[in-house]
Amino acid sequence: MGTRGREIVGDSIDRVLELLNKAFADEWLAYYQYWIGSKIVEGPMKDAVIAELLQHAADELRHADMVSMRIIQLGGTPLTSPKQWFEWTNCGYAEPTDKFVEMILEQNISGERCAITTYNSIIQEIGMKDPVTYNLAVQILQDEVEHEEDLQSLLEDLGVFLRK
Repeated sequence: MGTRGREIVGDSIDRVLELLNKAFADEWLAYYQYWIGSKIVEGPMKDAVIAELLQHAADELRHADMVSMRIIQLGGTPLTSPKQWFEWTNCGYAEPTDKFVEMILEQNISGERCAITTYNSIIQEIGMKDPVTYNLAVQILQDEVEHEEDLQSLLEDLGVFLRK
């Protein structure tokens, strides 16, 4: 990023980079959680869940790319080791030890709720001190809200299916 582009962030640049690297860690862990869940999920409606999990995995990978590009624009370096993801994460990683479709959906709904909280917090803290990062966080938040809705809808459909 150019000098003037960094200057608009001002004294909060270190904090913005910290928030972005934490979000970067979350995105990579979310990507893997969705991806591995799509490979091992079992139970009714499995095909619909696999398709949704793979779409969400692709979105999380895209988010990681967006966040990394912003970190670089600000003169920072994205976390370079997967080990760091676990040290920096806001949302953690929920290992899918139970392959049943309901459990996989519930784990990922929980992850989306954390992501919504994280990006909302970034938006609240950064505000117009850094309009570019603000806009990035708003874009990603929109996707995370949609992901939560998608997964909750599948879980509700599953509940109807299991009751019948």
